[in-house]
Amino acid sequence: MKEYKLFIDGEWVPSSTETILDDINPATGEVWGRVHQASAADLERAIAAAYRAREGWGNTLANEREAVLLRAADELQKRIPEVAEVLIDEAGSTFGKAMFEASFVVNLLRSAAGECRRITGETMPSDSPGVFSMSVRRPLGVIAGIAPFNFPFLLATKKVALALAAGNTFILKPATYTPVTGLKIAEIFEAAGLPKGVLNVVPVQGSVLGNKFVADPRVRMITFTGSTEVGRELSAEAGKHFKRITLELGGKSPLIVLKDADVDYAVNAAAFGIFLHQGQVCMANSRLIVEAPIFDAFCDKLATKIRGFKVGDPRDPHTVIGPLIDRKQCAVLDRHVADAVAKGAKLLSGGKSDGAFYQPTILAGVTPDMVVFREESFGPAVSVIRAADSEEALRLANDSCYGLSSGLITNDLQKAFDLSLRLEAGMVHINDASIMDEPHVPFGGIKDSGMGREGGHHSMDEMTELKWITVQMGKRAFPF
Repeated sequence: MKEYKLFIDGEWVPSSTETILDDINPATGEVWGRVHQASAADLERAIAAAYRAREGWGNTLANEREAVLLRAADELQKRIPEVAEVLIDEAGSTFGKAMFEASFVVNLLRSAAGECRRITGETMPSDSPGVFSMSVRRPLGVIAGIAPFNFPFLLATKKVALALAAGNTFILKPATYTPVTGLKIAEIFEAAGLPKGVLNVVPVQGSVLGNKFVADPRVRMITFTGSTEVGRELSAEAGKHFKRITLELGGKSPLIVLKDADVDYAVNAAAFGIFLHQGQVCMANSRLIVEAPIFDAFCDKLATKIRGFKVGDPRDPHTVIGPLIDRKQCAVLDRHVADAVAKGAKLLSGGKSDGAFYQPTILAGVTPDMVVFREESFGPAVSVIRAADSEEALRLANDSCYGLSSGLITNDLQKAFDLSLRLEAGMVHINDASIMDEPHVPFGGIKDSGMGREGGHHSMDEMTELKWITVQMGKRAFPF
């Protein structure tokens, strides 16, 4: 059985306390790897290494940073099957999702490489005579990232690659469930020739990490993807230290289907948007808000579609629903289903589990008083909600503390744009599911779904410091 060490200051090192934990395959429940866990001393070494490397990397020429990122993309291109294997075994990804995720990151790395040359300032007119006024962007220094388990390779690499493109050094804490995926990122950048100390990857238990990243003044920024509960705590602590932070948190994303929609197309979009990766996606359209005239037809067709979904072995290319990362989540889903049915919702399919595998579940006639309307299920369960018209659909969509992503299916372009501007979400996808991401877009949410944006030049703005510089040409006349 393979054992994985920490990656600190360009070296693969054991835990200083010899703490090693089992890495569990969620589909089988079996141990498939063992991972060293960082101690407080190991975290200190990682922060110190990143801090030492910050000036050298920050002053590296843009074309040199670009070259490292492009070499990393080429290295990953050769290792897509290997990374996909880890995503299947460690994260419970289905074969199709794993291959998509690994391939997406190749493009992400190349996109990040392009950002190295697009970190720009501006010149500004001055009200003072003989003054040349300009702004420049400089790296922050050390950035710490905390990654989630659901798209662990994509979301962690996005943080790493964009931070490196901006000239920062980085410390990555992979998700507890998916540490090896994070260590694969280190392997790829090591092969690409990234200088020592620029990237450090430290699997660590939350009880050991505590507020170390937030409290340490050498760490200038935290970038976190995960639960709203943890994000709120991080944000409060970061505020105490005037520390920059970006948060991509939970969601209860709506997909509005208006009465003029192609019902078959809407069903396909809705099914993809909730059942990808067993619904363990922050953007998942877990609330389907359907106008009354097509509500029944939509429910019937959605129920028919998912009856053909294969549930089981994630290695089987035909599997649609693989395992939940932790079978304890089945109890959360059971609670949501039981509450909805008790309050009048109709269970059209699913509502049962076997180990870590939860059957694709449809609840029709869900109303705002039901727990499933408001709480994240983070599993393969979807609520179908009836709306009298488009205005009620909008009201229902916005009746949430979350505001990450959303979708809207209609052939009425004027109504589509009107509703998209009024939807309380950081992202709106017209005639599509709520799940969408590209490397260069401003990805992020509002309300309890987070703050800040990740992607392209938006990350360059988040991950750099804007500095104003003036040059006095000639001698200034001072008043005294």
